[in-house]
This record gives sequence, structure tokens and C-alpha cells, in this order.
Amino acid sequence: MAKVPVINLRKGHAVNHNNDVCVVVSMEHKCPPRMASYVQMSIRSIATKKIYNLRLTSNEYLEGVNLAREEYEFSYIDGMGYHFLEPDTYDDVTVTEDIVEPVKDYLIEGGTYILMFTDETVVSIELPAAITMTVAEAAEGVKGDSANNVYKPATMETGLVVQVPLFIKPGERISVKTEDGSYLGRVNN
Repeated sequence: MAKVPVINLRKGHAVNHNNDVCVVVSMEHKCPPRMASYVQMSIRSIATKKIYNLRLTSNEYLEGVNLAREEYEFSYIDGMGYHFLEPDTYDDVTVTEDIVEPVKDYLIEGGTYILMFTDETVVSIELPAAITMTVAEAAEGVKGDSANNVYKPATMETGLVVQVPLFIKPGERISVKTEDGSYLGRVNN
């Protein structure tokens, strides 16, 4: 890829840092008096989610990376990996276990997800802010425990365990926040 001056980078641009594809989270150009100007930036690794804070002079360069975000539908799992279909052309993309691992508890067949590509290779899967899931297992609430906001563990259809209110029963559909796996509320059919 081409070298990009750090002064031209903006939030959302992708760069190669230490052989890792990273996205610019924040960037600020500073010009202190009687000193050389510099760029203070934070970049997040797509693979590890680790954030790096960089301080570079204005005339330094980073290697730019083409990053494409495309919407795909999760289809099925087999021995080769996780299969996603492009909704218009039905092109099949197979994603390996190491890429899917951080989000696999949120993958529901038929659900739409955003795949991030660099050079035709999937590097990450972006989840929506909230996802609707069906409760597979939930213990019965104990009568008399309803004086406070009491929660119980419930297992979703994907195996994800979410703390839910006592009134939630197996078979109900709930909304789950994908950032931290917390219960948001019931979903009416």
C-alpha cells in the first residue's frame, strides 16, 4: 500500500502498524510554540482490539490500508469455517475461527453483520449495537425474590449467558447489548 502522511489521516482510516491492521480512533495535530509540530493519535488493532497511542512528527508516514465494510448474512458453520452470504449476489465468504471467536456468541443464522475486508481478506466482524435472541434455558424465579431488581442467568440460543429479570422464561425473545452482553428488554413478536 501507499505511504500516507500522518497529518492526512482522519478518524476511521486504516493503517498498518507493526504488521497489524489498525483503525484510527482519534487524531490531533498539535503545534506548540517554539517546537516542531506533531500528531498525537490513537489507533485500535482490528485483530486484538488493543489501542496504541502514537506521537509522530508531522512529516512521518504510515502505510495506508484499504478497508472495506460490507453487509453479509450469516448462513451456517461447517468444517471449513463460518459461512456468510452476500445478500444480493449470494457470494459465499468463509471466515476462520480465529476471526469469529470474539463475536461467535452473537452469530444467529439469518442475521446480518458487517464484515471488514482488507485486500479481499476478512479481518473483522462488526456487530450491531443490539441483537434479538431467543432464550433457550432459564431457571424458574423464586417466589418472594421480587422485592428488588433480582436477575438470574439465562442461556441464549447461541450459548451466550445473559443476566435477565426473574420473569423471563425459555422461548421468549429478548434484546441483548452486544458491547457487554447485558439484557436490554423483551422483544414483542
